[in-house]
Amino acid sequence: MGGSVEVSYVLKRLRPTMPAFDALKDDSRLEGYWMLVRLADGWASGRNKFLKRGEALYGTWHGRELVGVCGLNIDPYFEGRDQGRVRHLFVSARHRRTGLGRMLVETVIDRARHYFAVLNTRAPQEAFGFYEQLGFQRVVGEEFVTHRMIFGKGG
Repeated sequence: MGGSVEVSYVLKRLRPTMPAFDALKDDSRLEGYWMLVRLADGWASGRNKFLKRGEALYGTWHGRELVGVCGLNIDPYFEGRDQGRVRHLFVSARHRRTGLGRMLVETVIDRARHYFAVLNTRAPQEAFGFYEQLGFQRVVGEEFVTHRMIFGKGG
């Protein structure tokens, strides 16, 4: 049986309250990443349910398995509501380098450009190239931002 197997993903809005999310959160923690733990804590406490204007939380499914997560928030580190922030990007180790992370962040970018003047993120060093390939510019000297995308909106 030769040929390549097409892996298909379904991207949709996510509520991180289901067993599939818990399984991905456990995977992330075993790798030493805490973003999904913070996401779950923020959701459970009501601090961050991705309900403000422009905000959204996305999950990507492979069959019944949740394999990727990425959110968009109003950036809490800046005054005002014109800066968005990429939040809690995580892709299951088995599904990395498949274009899934790109699909998640491009979905966030597409949404952000309708609501925000800029989109910020604080990326780990190993993700700098990934964000730069997507069109983010490196930011130096800001504590909470490593990369920023500026949309052609404004005054």
